[in-house]
Amino acid sequence: MNILRATAFILAWCLIIPAGSVKAERKFVFTAIPDQDESKLRQRFGKVALYLSKALNLNVEYVPVKSYAAAVTAFRNNQVQLAWFGGLSGVRARNLVKDSRAIAQGKKDPFFETYFIAHKSSGLEYSKKFPKSMAGMTFTFGSKGSTSGRLMPEFYIRKAFKKSPQEVFKRVGFSGNHSRTVALVQSGAFQVGATNFKVWKRGVKDGTIELNKISVIWKTPGYPDYNWTIRGDVDRSFGSGFSKKVQQALLQMDDPELLKSFPRKGFIAAKNSDYKPILDTARMLNLID
Repeated sequence: MNILRATAFILAWCLIIPAGSVKAERKFVFTAIPDQDESKLRQRFGKVALYLSKALNLNVEYVPVKSYAAAVTAFRNNQVQLAWFGGLSGVRARNLVKDSRAIAQGKKDPFFETYFIAHKSSGLEYSKKFPKSMAGMTFTFGSKGSTSGRLMPEFYIRKAFKKSPQEVFKRVGFSGNHSRTVALVQSGAFQVGATNFKVWKRGVKDGTIELNKISVIWKTPGYPDYNWTIRGDVDRSFGSGFSKKVQQALLQMDDPELLKSFPRKGFIAAKNSDYKPILDTARMLNLID
C-alpha cells in the first residue's frame, strides 16, 4: 500500500510541474589537440573556458583528450562542439561533420613552420637547403595526426628523397607530441626530429631546450595550420547566430596573458578553403580519403 501511495504522489507531482520547467543547464564543450603535456593544456585551456563562459554567457567547459585522433572522434560524436585543431586534424574533423567550419586562426597560423632538429652528435648543422645528409639516421615525428609534426615533414622528406621515411631512415618513431619530440632528440634517443616552431621557440625561451645538445637544421616554407573549428549544428542546438557569437568571442580575445598561453598575439577569421593545401597534401600522402 505504501508503494502505491508513493507512486501516486510522484505522478501527481509530475502533473503539477509544467512541462519543460526543469532543464539541465546547457553546456558548450570544447577540446584541443594534445600537442603538449596534459598539465600545460589544462592550465592553458581552463583559462579559455572561463573567458568563453563570460563572453557567451554560457557554461563552457574544456575537456582534454589523449590523442589527435581522440580530438577528432570527440568532435564527430558531438562530445565537443568546438575544437582547437591542427591543420590536418581540422580537415579530418570537418570532413566527418556536415557544415562544420573553421572560424578562427592565429595571426601567424597561415604561415606556420616545421623545424627539423638534430642532436649535436649527428654532426648536422643549420642549412637553407634540405638536409639530405640525415639519411640513414634515426628520426622521430610527433603525433601521427599532426600537421607540423608529421604531415608537412613527411611531405618534404618524400619530395627530397622520392622515398618513404621508413626507406630513408634507420629507424622512424612517433613521439606523440612536439614537446616529447624535442626531449627525445635532446636526449639522443633519436638523432633527428621534426617539431612545431612555436614549441621550439617557447622551449628556448623557458630554458628547457639546451642549445649545446640540440639545434635547428632546417625550416620548412610556411603553410596553414592551427584553427578553431565549430560543428555545423551549433546554431540549431544553441540558437540562431551562436556560431557567429563564438567566432566574435575568439576574434576579440585580447588579454595578453590569455593569448600568451597559446602562444598567439591574437586571432583572425578563418574559413575552410584556407586549409585546401593541407587537404591536398594529406590526400597525396594517403593520410585522408
